[in-house]
Amino acid sequence: MKVKPEQLVEELKKRLGTDKFDFSYNRKDDTLRLDHKTLQKGMEIQLPGVLAKYNERKEQAIEEVVYTIEQTFNAMEKEQTEAIYSLEKIFPVIRSTSFPLKSKDGHAFITTDHTAETRIFYALDLGATYRLIDESMLPKLNATAEQIREVARFSVKQLSTNVKKDEVAGNIYYFVNENDGYDASRILNDGFLKEMKEKIKGDMAISVPHQDVLIIGDIRNETGYDVLAKMTMHFFSIGRVPITSLSFIYENGELTPIFILAKNR
Repeated sequence: MKVKPEQLVEELKKRLGTDKFDFSYNRKDDTLRLDHKTLQKGMEIQLPGVLAKYNERKEQAIEEVVYTIEQTFNAMEKEQTEAIYSLEKIFPVIRSTSFPLKSKDGHAFITTDHTAETRIFYALDLGATYRLIDESMLPKLNATAEQIREVARFSVKQLSTNVKKDEVAGNIYYFVNENDGYDASRILNDGFLKEMKEKIKGDMAISVPHQDVLIIGDIRNETGYDVLAKMTMHFFSIGRVPITSLSFIYENGELTPIFILAKNR
């Protein structure tokens, strides 16, 4: 039996408690507004997306939502109590081109064009979570937008690039899955991509279905593209922060989006 939005709201109230938060459910657009009573700050949750994940993954989906909410407010609390504005904590993050270009306060995020499917945003790391950098934060960071971009280009190269390997139907697939919030960001590490290109014998395809995984395929036959398409769609459907269900061909240092029509076998 599918869960209704009202039931989900009640479950979140039970998990998070009403002592700390005020809950406001808008039935018109199925959004839930949470306001922290002490911090005087809040956030909105789009319930349809959460419900879709809950109906598929039940308890795990609820735990992920609760964790995200708690970490978001923890980050807000840190902003008020700690000196968090440091250039050393800045990293690039990949988002879909449909991702909003402004914060809920109306401030433009610092961004850079990437591909037809993806855009680069910049994040201030806060430990278990991060905050996307917008123009209002530049004075606190004492930096220009271009300096933010330059620091992030350096930071992404410092991230580990350990890969797990799998073989399917004669094709090799490599996975980066450190769960540090920046797995997809490794697609911006040119040195890493060139290093992987040297070991690949077929076509090099890359997927960033959500922020917590990067897939590199050594595609040696037609089946390899089919497997990659299904794999990418699966990860895209379960990701906390989906990016794109399309993959990219990597050639001559360039990324080109490709549409793979997965076949039923």
